Amino acid sequence: MKNLAYHIITALIATTVLNAQTSESPWAVSVGANIVGVQDDTVDSDTGFGVPHLSLSRYIAGGFSIGAQFAKNSFDVNSISSDYLSVDGIVKFNITEGKYVPYLFAGYGISKFGTDSSKGGNFPSTEAARTTLGGVGLNYYFTDNWAINASTSYRSASEKGAYNHLQHVIGVSYNFGVQDSDKDGVSDKKDVCPEIPGLKEFEGCPDTDGDGIPDNKDACPEEAGSAEMNGCPDQDGDGIADNEDACPDKAGSSEMNGCPDSDGDGVADNVDKCPEQVGDVANNGCPWDDGDGDGVADKDDACPEEAGDAANNGCPAVPQKLIDFLQGDNSKILFRADSYSVPNNAISKLNDLKAVLEEYPDASITIEGHASEDGSSEYNQKLSDKRANSVKDALIAAGVDASRLETKAYGETKPVAKNDTKSGRAANRRVVFDRRVVIKIGE
Repeated sequence: MKNLAYHIITALIATTVLNAQTSESPWAVSVGANIVGVQDDTVDSDTGFGVPHLSLSRYIAGGFSIGAQFAKNSFDVNSISSDYLSVDGIVKFNITEGKYVPYLFAGYGISKFGTDSSKGGNFPSTEAARTTLGGVGLNYYFTDNWAINASTSYRSASEKGAYNHLQHVIGVSYNFGVQDSDKDGVSDKKDVCPEIPGLKEFEGCPDTDGDGIPDNKDACPEEAGSAEMNGCPDQDGDGIADNEDACPDKAGSSEMNGCPDSDGDGVADNVDKCPEQVGDVANNGCPWDDGDGDGVADKDDACPEEAGDAANNGCPAVPQKLIDFLQGDNSKILFRADSYSVPNNAISKLNDLKAVLEEYPDASITIEGHASEDGSSEYNQKLSDKRANSVKDALIAAGVDASRLETKAYGETKPVAKNDTKSGRAANRRVVFDRRVVIKIGE
Protein backbone atom coordinates (compact mmCIF):
# COMPACT_ATOMS: atom_id res chain seq x y z
CA MET A 1 0.00 0.00 0.00
CA LYS A 2 2.90 2.36 0.63
CA ASN A 3 4.12 1.83 -2.92
CA LEU A 4 0.61 2.46 -4.25
CA ALA A 5 0.31 5.76 -2.32
CA TYR A 6 3.77 6.83 -3.47
CA HIS A 7 3.01 6.26 -7.14
CA ILE A 8 -0.40 8.00 -6.97
CA ILE A 9 1.12 11.07 -5.27
CA THR A 10 3.92 11.13 -7.85
CA ALA A 11 1.39 11.02 -10.71
CA LEU A 12 -0.67 13.86 -9.19
CA ILE A 13 2.38 16.10 -8.69
CA ALA A 14 3.42 15.55 -12.32
CA THR A 15 0.08 16.77 -13.73
CA THR A 16 -0.72 20.23 -15.00
CA VAL A 17 -3.89 20.34 -17.21
CA LEU A 18 -5.63 19.35 -20.48
CA ASN A 19 -8.51 19.83 -22.88
CA ALA A 20 -10.62 16.89 -24.01
CA GLN A 21 -9.18 14.98 -26.92
CA THR A 22 -10.93 16.42 -29.98
CA SER A 23 -10.20 17.33 -33.59
CA GLU A 24 -8.46 20.46 -32.30
CA SER A 25 -5.94 18.49 -30.23
CA PRO A 26 -6.27 14.98 -31.67
CA TRP A 27 -3.28 13.24 -30.11
CA ALA A 28 -3.16 12.11 -26.48
CA VAL A 29 -0.37 10.34 -24.60
CA SER A 30 -0.92 8.95 -21.11
CA VAL A 31 1.45 7.81 -18.39
CA GLY A 32 0.33 6.12 -15.20
CA ALA A 33 0.31 3.18 -12.85
CA ASN A 34 -1.79 0.04 -13.07
CA ILE A 35 -3.28 -2.42 -10.61
CA VAL A 36 -3.97 -6.00 -11.76
CA GLY A 37 -6.12 -8.55 -9.98
CA VAL A 38 -6.54 -12.17 -11.22
CA GLN A 39 -10.14 -13.33 -11.51
CA ASP A 40 -9.69 -17.14 -11.12
CA ASP A 41 -10.82 -19.12 -8.09
CA THR A 42 -8.51 -22.04 -8.94
CA VAL A 43 -5.37 -20.08 -8.08
CA ASP A 44 -4.19 -18.15 -5.09
CA SER A 45 -3.00 -14.67 -6.12
CA ASP A 46 -2.57 -11.22 -4.73
CA THR A 47 -3.14 -7.79 -6.34
CA GLY A 48 -0.20 -6.27 -8.12
CA PHE A 49 0.67 -2.59 -8.44
CA GLY A 50 3.03 -1.67 -11.23
CA VAL A 51 4.40 0.97 -13.53
CA PRO A 52 4.27 2.04 -16.18
CA HIS A 53 0.99 2.05 -17.98
CA LEU A 54 1.48 3.85 -21.30
CA SER A 55 -0.99 4.73 -24.05
CA LEU A 56 -1.08 6.72 -27.26
CA SER A 57 -4.34 7.52 -29.05
CA ARG A 58 -5.71 9.72 -31.78
CA TYR A 59 -9.14 11.29 -32.04
CA ILE A 60 -11.07 10.30 -35.20
CA ALA A 61 -14.57 11.82 -35.14
CA GLY A 62 -17.87 11.78 -33.27
CA GLY A 63 -16.22 11.18 -29.89
CA PHE A 64 -14.25 8.10 -31.10
CA SER A 65 -10.51 7.62 -30.71
CA ILE A 66 -8.20 4.71 -31.58
CA GLY A 67 -4.87 3.86 -30.00
CA ALA A 68 -2.52 1.42 -28.34
CA GLN A 69 -1.54 0.79 -24.73
CA PHE A 70 1.18 -1.04 -22.83
CA ALA A 71 1.31 -2.11 -19.15
CA LYS A 72 3.88 -3.72 -16.87
CA ASN A 73 3.23 -5.25 -13.46
CA SER A 74 4.18 -8.11 -11.11
CA PHE A 75 2.36 -10.11 -8.42
CA ASP A 76 2.30 -13.54 -6.80
CA VAL A 77 0.34 -16.47 -8.24
CA ASN A 78 0.28 -19.54 -5.98
CA SER A 79 3.07 -17.93 -3.95
CA ILE A 80 5.27 -17.62 -7.03
CA SER A 81 6.24 -14.18 -8.29
CA SER A 82 4.80 -13.59 -11.73
CA ASP A 83 5.71 -10.88 -14.20
CA TYR A 84 2.90 -9.28 -16.15
CA LEU A 85 3.06 -7.49 -19.50
CA SER A 86 0.26 -6.44 -21.84
CA VAL A 87 -0.05 -4.63 -25.16
CA ASP A 88 -3.43 -3.83 -26.75
CA GLY A 89 -5.13 -1.97 -29.52
CA ILE A 90 -8.16 -0.02 -28.29
CA VAL A 91 -11.17 1.97 -29.43
CA LYS A 92 -12.43 4.67 -27.07
CA PHE A 93 -15.70 6.65 -27.07
CA ASN A 94 -16.10 9.90 -25.11
CA ILE A 95 -19.62 10.00 -23.71
CA THR A 96 -19.62 13.77 -23.12
CA GLU A 97 -17.38 16.81 -23.59
CA GLY A 98 -16.22 19.32 -21.02
CA LYS A 99 -14.14 19.34 -17.90
CA TYR A 100 -15.23 15.85 -16.80
CA VAL A 101 -15.33 13.35 -19.68
CA PRO A 102 -16.48 9.78 -18.98
CA TYR A 103 -15.66 7.26 -21.67
CA LEU A 104 -16.06 3.64 -22.74
CA PHE A 105 -13.34 1.57 -24.34
CA ALA A 106 -12.77 -1.88 -25.79
CA GLY A 107 -9.81 -3.63 -27.34
CA TYR A 108 -7.85 -6.69 -28.31
CA GLY A 109 -4.26 -7.64 -27.51
CA ILE A 110 -1.85 -9.95 -25.75
CA SER A 111 -1.23 -10.51 -22.03
CA LYS A 112 1.74 -12.32 -20.48
CA PHE A 113 1.76 -14.15 -17.13
CA GLY A 114 4.84 -16.18 -16.11
CA THR A 115 8.27 -16.54 -14.63
CA ASP A 116 9.98 -18.66 -17.32
CA SER A 117 12.82 -16.53 -18.61
CA SER A 118 14.51 -19.28 -20.62
CA LYS A 119 12.46 -18.54 -23.73
CA GLY A 120 13.27 -15.57 -25.90
CA GLY A 121 11.11 -12.48 -26.39
CA ASN A 122 8.73 -10.60 -24.16
CA PHE A 123 5.79 -12.85 -25.00
CA PRO A 124 6.95 -16.52 -25.26
CA SER A 125 4.12 -18.66 -26.66
CA THR A 126 3.60 -20.74 -23.52
CA GLU A 127 3.11 -17.65 -21.33
CA ALA A 128 1.18 -15.20 -23.59
CA ALA A 129 -2.53 -15.19 -24.31
CA ARG A 130 -4.77 -13.37 -26.74
CA THR A 131 -6.89 -10.92 -24.76
CA THR A 132 -10.16 -9.11 -25.32
CA LEU A 133 -11.08 -6.27 -23.02
CA GLY A 134 -13.77 -3.74 -22.21
CA GLY A 135 -14.03 -0.99 -19.62
CA VAL A 136 -14.98 2.49 -18.47
CA GLY A 137 -12.92 5.54 -17.56
CA LEU A 138 -12.98 9.19 -16.65
CA ASN A 139 -10.76 12.08 -17.71
CA TYR A 140 -10.66 15.21 -15.56
CA TYR A 141 -9.43 18.19 -17.62
CA PHE A 142 -8.24 21.17 -15.68
CA THR A 143 -5.90 23.09 -18.01
CA ASP A 144 -5.31 23.39 -21.73
CA ASN A 145 -2.79 20.57 -21.95
CA TRP A 146 -3.16 18.05 -19.13
CA ALA A 147 -5.75 15.75 -17.53
CA ILE A 148 -5.93 13.20 -14.73
CA ASN A 149 -7.50 9.92 -15.82
CA ALA A 150 -8.70 6.76 -14.16
CA SER A 151 -10.13 3.59 -15.73
CA THR A 152 -11.03 0.01 -15.00
CA SER A 153 -11.40 -2.88 -17.46
CA TYR A 154 -12.13 -6.56 -17.51
CA ARG A 155 -9.62 -8.54 -19.58
CA SER A 156 -10.45 -12.02 -20.84
CA ALA A 157 -7.29 -14.14 -21.34
CA SER A 158 -8.31 -17.76 -20.64
CA GLU A 159 -5.61 -19.56 -22.61
CA LYS A 160 -3.13 -21.88 -20.93
CA GLY A 161 -0.80 -20.00 -18.66
CA ALA A 162 -3.03 -16.89 -18.53
CA TYR A 163 -5.96 -15.72 -16.43
CA ASN A 164 -9.00 -13.52 -16.72
CA HIS A 165 -8.18 -10.39 -14.78
CA LEU A 166 -9.15 -6.83 -13.87
CA GLN A 167 -6.87 -3.92 -14.67
CA HIS A 168 -7.24 -0.52 -12.98
CA VAL A 169 -5.26 2.49 -14.20
CA ILE A 170 -4.60 5.95 -12.81
CA GLY A 171 -2.39 8.48 -14.56
CA VAL A 172 -2.05 11.71 -16.44
CA SER A 173 -2.75 12.53 -20.08
CA TYR A 174 -1.32 15.16 -22.34
CA ASN A 175 -3.15 16.29 -25.47
CA PHE A 176 -1.14 17.71 -28.36
CA GLY A 177 -1.34 18.44 -32.05
CA VAL A 178 -3.39 21.62 -31.59
CA GLN A 179 -2.50 24.60 -33.81
CA ASP A 180 -1.88 27.79 -31.82
CA SER A 181 -0.18 30.31 -34.14
CA ASP A 182 0.03 33.15 -31.60
CA LYS A 183 1.02 30.89 -28.68
CA ASP A 184 -1.63 32.30 -26.38
CA GLY A 185 -2.98 28.95 -25.23
CA VAL A 186 -6.13 29.18 -27.38
CA SER A 187 -6.25 26.90 -30.40
CA ASP A 188 -6.55 28.55 -33.80
CA LYS A 189 -9.90 26.88 -34.33
CA LYS A 190 -11.30 28.64 -31.26
CA ASP A 191 -9.13 31.75 -31.50
CA VAL A 192 -11.04 34.73 -32.90
CA CYS A 193 -7.70 36.58 -33.16
CA PRO A 194 -5.32 33.75 -34.20
CA GLU A 195 -2.47 36.05 -35.24
CA ILE A 196 -2.41 38.17 -32.05
CA PRO A 197 -1.74 36.76 -28.56
CA GLY A 198 -4.79 37.25 -26.37
CA LEU A 199 -6.76 35.98 -23.44
CA LYS A 200 -8.78 32.82 -23.06
CA GLU A 201 -11.79 34.70 -21.66
CA PHE A 202 -11.89 36.80 -24.84
CA GLU A 203 -11.64 33.85 -27.24
CA GLY A 204 -7.95 34.50 -27.84
CA CYS A 205 -8.24 38.25 -28.48
CA PRO A 206 -6.28 40.85 -26.50
CA ASP A 207 -7.70 43.69 -24.43
CA THR A 208 -5.01 46.33 -24.92
CA ASP A 209 -6.63 49.06 -22.84
CA GLY A 210 -7.80 46.70 -20.10
CA ASP A 211 -11.39 47.92 -20.11
CA GLY A 212 -12.91 44.44 -20.22
CA ILE A 213 -13.81 44.72 -23.90
CA PRO A 214 -11.65 42.69 -26.33
CA ASP A 215 -9.91 44.65 -29.07
CA ASN A 216 -11.91 42.97 -31.83
CA LYS A 217 -15.10 44.42 -30.31
CA ASP A 218 -13.57 47.66 -29.02
CA ALA A 219 -14.03 50.75 -31.19
CA CYS A 220 -11.23 52.40 -29.17
CA PRO A 221 -8.85 49.50 -28.37
CA GLU A 222 -6.12 51.75 -26.97
CA GLU A 223 -8.37 53.91 -24.76
CA ALA A 224 -10.26 52.50 -21.80
CA GLY A 225 -13.99 53.00 -22.20
CA SER A 226 -17.35 51.48 -21.37
CA ALA A 227 -19.54 48.85 -22.95
CA GLU A 228 -22.25 51.48 -23.51
CA MET A 229 -19.79 53.50 -25.59
CA ASN A 230 -18.60 50.41 -27.50
CA GLY A 231 -15.31 50.45 -25.61
CA CYS A 232 -14.65 54.18 -26.07
CA PRO A 233 -14.35 56.90 -23.41
CA ASP A 234 -16.84 59.76 -23.00
CA GLN A 235 -14.89 62.49 -21.23
CA ASP A 236 -17.68 65.07 -21.14
CA GLY A 237 -20.37 62.57 -20.14
CA ASP A 238 -22.82 63.67 -22.82
CA GLY A 239 -23.59 60.14 -23.97
CA ILE A 240 -21.55 60.49 -27.18
CA ALA A 241 -18.29 58.54 -27.42
CA ASP A 242 -15.19 60.70 -27.81
CA ASN A 243 -14.32 59.15 -31.17
CA GLU A 244 -17.67 60.37 -32.52
CA ASP A 245 -17.81 63.60 -30.51
CA ALA A 246 -16.77 66.78 -32.35
CA CYS A 247 -16.38 68.45 -28.92
CA PRO A 248 -15.14 65.65 -26.60
CA ASP A 249 -14.28 68.11 -23.80
CA LYS A 250 -17.63 69.94 -23.75
CA ALA A 251 -21.00 68.30 -23.14
CA GLY A 252 -23.32 68.69 -26.10
CA SER A 253 -26.15 67.01 -27.93
CA SER A 254 -26.38 64.38 -30.63
CA GLU A 255 -28.07 66.93 -32.91
CA MET A 256 -24.97 69.11 -32.63
CA ASN A 257 -22.59 66.13 -33.10
CA GLY A 258 -21.66 66.20 -29.42
CA CYS A 259 -21.09 69.97 -29.24
CA PRO A 260 -23.02 72.61 -27.29
CA ASP A 261 -25.03 75.42 -28.90
CA SER A 262 -24.58 78.21 -26.39
CA ASP A 263 -26.74 80.79 -28.16
CA GLY A 264 -29.43 78.31 -29.22
CA ASP A 265 -29.38 79.38 -32.87
CA GLY A 266 -29.09 75.86 -34.25
CA VAL A 267 -25.38 76.21 -35.08
CA ALA A 268 -22.96 74.18 -32.93
CA ASP A 269 -20.33 76.21 -31.06
CA ASN A 270 -17.45 74.49 -32.84
CA VAL A 271 -18.57 75.92 -36.20
CA ASP A 272 -20.41 79.01 -34.93
CA LYS A 273 -18.43 82.17 -35.75
CA CYS A 274 -20.52 83.99 -33.14
CA PRO A 275 -21.21 81.38 -30.44
CA GLU A 276 -22.53 83.95 -27.95
CA GLN A 277 -24.90 85.69 -30.41
CA VAL A 278 -28.01 84.25 -32.00
CA GLY A 279 -27.35 84.14 -35.71
CA ASP A 280 -28.27 82.50 -38.99
CA VAL A 281 -27.11 79.09 -40.17
CA ALA A 282 -26.44 80.58 -43.61
CA ASN A 283 -24.14 83.18 -42.00
CA ASN A 284 -22.03 80.70 -39.96
CA GLY A 285 -24.09 81.35 -36.84
CA CYS A 286 -23.63 85.11 -36.86
CA PRO A 287 -26.36 87.71 -37.16
CA TRP A 288 -26.58 89.49 -40.50
CA ASP A 289 -25.34 93.05 -40.67
CA ASP A 290 -28.05 95.65 -40.07
CA GLY A 291 -26.38 99.00 -40.64
CA ASP A 292 -29.45 101.11 -39.93
CA GLY A 293 -30.54 99.03 -36.94
CA ASP A 294 -34.12 98.66 -38.13
CA GLY A 295 -34.24 94.88 -37.63
CA VAL A 296 -34.03 94.17 -41.35
CA ALA A 297 -30.69 92.65 -42.42
CA ASP A 298 -28.78 94.69 -44.91
CA LYS A 299 -29.02 91.85 -47.42
CA ASP A 300 -32.81 92.16 -47.35
CA ASP A 301 -33.02 95.90 -46.70
CA ALA A 302 -34.02 98.02 -49.67
CA CYS A 303 -32.85 101.03 -47.62
CA PRO A 304 -29.79 99.66 -45.72
CA GLU A 305 -28.62 103.09 -44.59
CA GLU A 306 -32.04 104.31 -43.50
CA ALA A 307 -34.10 102.85 -40.68
CA GLY A 308 -37.38 101.57 -41.98
CA ASP A 309 -40.16 99.06 -41.64
CA ALA A 310 -39.87 95.32 -42.24
CA ALA A 311 -43.24 95.45 -43.99
CA ASN A 312 -41.74 97.99 -46.38
CA ASN A 313 -38.53 95.97 -47.07
CA GLY A 314 -36.52 97.96 -44.55
CA CYS A 315 -37.45 101.35 -45.94
CA PRO A 316 -39.35 104.04 -44.07
CA ALA A 317 -43.08 103.58 -44.25
CA VAL A 318 -44.80 105.41 -47.09
CA PRO A 319 -46.57 108.43 -45.61
CA GLN A 320 -50.31 108.05 -45.59
CA LYS A 321 -50.75 111.41 -47.37
CA LEU A 322 -48.59 110.15 -50.23
CA ILE A 323 -50.51 106.89 -50.30
CA ASP A 324 -53.78 108.78 -50.51
CA PHE A 325 -52.35 110.86 -53.34
CA LEU A 326 -51.23 107.81 -55.27
CA GLN A 327 -54.55 106.05 -54.82
CA GLY A 328 -56.57 109.01 -56.04
CA ASP A 329 -57.29 110.42 -59.46
CA ASN A 330 -53.83 111.95 -59.60
CA SER A 331 -52.27 108.49 -59.95
CA LYS A 332 -52.54 108.38 -63.73
CA ILE A 333 -51.16 110.53 -66.60
CA LEU A 334 -52.25 109.69 -70.13
CA PHE A 335 -50.27 110.48 -73.29
CA ARG A 336 -51.32 111.07 -76.85
CA ALA A 337 -50.46 108.43 -79.47
CA ASP A 338 -46.83 108.47 -80.57
CA SER A 339 -46.06 111.28 -78.12
CA TYR A 340 -43.80 111.61 -75.11
CA SER A 341 -44.52 115.26 -74.30
CA VAL A 342 -46.05 115.74 -70.90
CA PRO A 343 -49.71 116.77 -71.47
CA ASN A 344 -50.72 120.19 -70.17
CA ASN A 345 -53.43 118.64 -68.01
CA ALA A 346 -50.71 116.67 -66.15
CA ILE A 347 -48.80 119.74 -64.96
CA SER A 348 -51.10 120.28 -61.97
CA LYS A 349 -50.74 116.61 -60.97
CA LEU A 350 -46.98 116.88 -61.04
CA ASN A 351 -47.10 120.07 -58.99
CA ASP A 352 -49.28 118.31 -56.42
CA LEU A 353 -46.81 115.41 -56.36
CA LYS A 354 -43.93 117.86 -55.91
CA ALA A 355 -45.69 119.35 -52.90
CA VAL A 356 -46.14 115.96 -51.28
CA LEU A 357 -42.48 115.07 -51.92
CA GLU A 358 -41.38 118.31 -50.35
CA GLU A 359 -43.47 117.47 -47.28
CA TYR A 360 -41.79 114.05 -47.06
CA PRO A 361 -38.14 114.61 -48.05
CA ASP A 362 -37.16 110.96 -47.43
CA ALA A 363 -39.59 109.62 -50.03
CA SER A 364 -38.32 108.57 -53.45
CA ILE A 365 -40.28 107.49 -56.52
CA THR A 366 -39.86 105.33 -59.55
CA ILE A 367 -41.34 106.52 -62.83
CA GLU A 368 -42.46 103.70 -65.12
CA GLY A 369 -43.14 104.31 -68.80
CA HIS A 370 -45.63 102.26 -70.87
CA ALA A 371 -46.88 102.18 -74.48
CA SER A 372 -49.71 100.68 -76.49
CA GLU A 373 -49.12 98.17 -79.28
CA ASP A 374 -49.14 100.73 -82.08
CA GLY A 375 -45.87 100.32 -83.96
CA SER A 376 -43.14 97.76 -83.38
CA SER A 377 -42.25 96.51 -79.91
CA GLU A 378 -38.76 97.96 -80.26
CA TYR A 379 -40.18 101.36 -81.08
CA ASN A 380 -42.69 101.16 -78.21
CA GLN A 381 -39.89 100.25 -75.78
CA LYS A 382 -37.98 103.40 -76.73
CA LEU A 383 -41.17 105.48 -76.63
CA SER A 384 -42.01 104.31 -73.07
CA ASP A 385 -38.48 105.21 -71.98
CA LYS A 386 -38.83 108.70 -73.44
CA ARG A 387 -42.17 109.17 -71.64
CA ALA A 388 -40.71 108.17 -68.28
CA ASN A 389 -37.78 110.54 -68.71
CA SER A 390 -40.00 113.41 -69.88
CA VAL A 391 -41.96 113.14 -66.61
CA LYS A 392 -38.70 112.95 -64.66
CA ASP A 393 -37.41 116.07 -66.43
CA ALA A 394 -40.66 117.90 -65.68
CA LEU A 395 -40.37 117.09 -61.96
CA ILE A 396 -36.72 118.15 -61.91
CA ALA A 397 -37.70 121.37 -63.65
CA ALA A 398 -40.32 121.85 -60.95
CA GLY A 399 -37.62 121.58 -58.29
CA VAL A 400 -37.57 117.88 -57.29
CA ASP A 401 -34.05 116.51 -56.61
CA ALA A 402 -33.03 114.10 -59.39
CA SER A 403 -31.59 111.65 -56.81
CA ARG A 404 -35.14 110.97 -55.62
CA LEU A 405 -36.33 109.95 -59.08
CA GLU A 406 -35.81 106.67 -60.96
CA THR A 407 -37.21 105.63 -64.33
CA LYS A 408 -38.16 102.28 -65.80
CA ALA A 409 -39.49 101.51 -69.26
CA TYR A 410 -41.79 98.53 -70.02
CA GLY A 411 -42.87 99.30 -73.58
CA GLU A 412 -46.05 97.43 -74.50
CA THR A 413 -45.45 94.51 -72.07
CA LYS A 414 -47.86 95.60 -69.28
CA PRO A 415 -51.16 96.74 -70.81
CA VAL A 416 -54.14 97.51 -68.56
CA ALA A 417 -56.67 97.28 -71.40
CA LYS A 418 -57.02 95.59 -74.76
CA ASN A 419 -55.06 97.16 -77.56
CA ASP A 420 -57.59 96.26 -80.27
CA THR A 421 -59.79 99.25 -79.43
CA LYS A 422 -59.11 102.96 -79.51
CA SER A 423 -60.18 103.44 -75.91
CA GLY A 424 -58.04 100.51 -74.80
CA ARG A 425 -54.94 101.88 -76.48
CA ALA A 426 -55.62 105.29 -74.93
CA ALA A 427 -55.83 103.72 -71.46
CA ASN A 428 -52.49 102.03 -71.95
CA ARG A 429 -50.80 105.36 -72.60
CA ARG A 430 -50.67 106.20 -68.94
CA VAL A 431 -48.91 107.13 -65.72
CA VAL A 432 -50.05 105.38 -62.54
CA PHE A 433 -48.92 105.97 -58.94
CA ASP A 434 -49.11 103.15 -56.41
CA ARG A 435 -48.38 102.77 -52.67
CA ARG A 436 -44.77 101.86 -53.38
CA VAL A 437 -44.22 105.45 -54.44
CA VAL A 438 -43.98 104.47 -58.08
CA ILE A 439 -45.16 106.73 -60.91
CA LYS A 440 -46.30 104.71 -63.91
CA ILE A 441 -46.43 106.64 -67.17
CA GLY A 442 -48.82 105.27 -69.78
CA GLU A 443 -48.52 105.31 -73.54
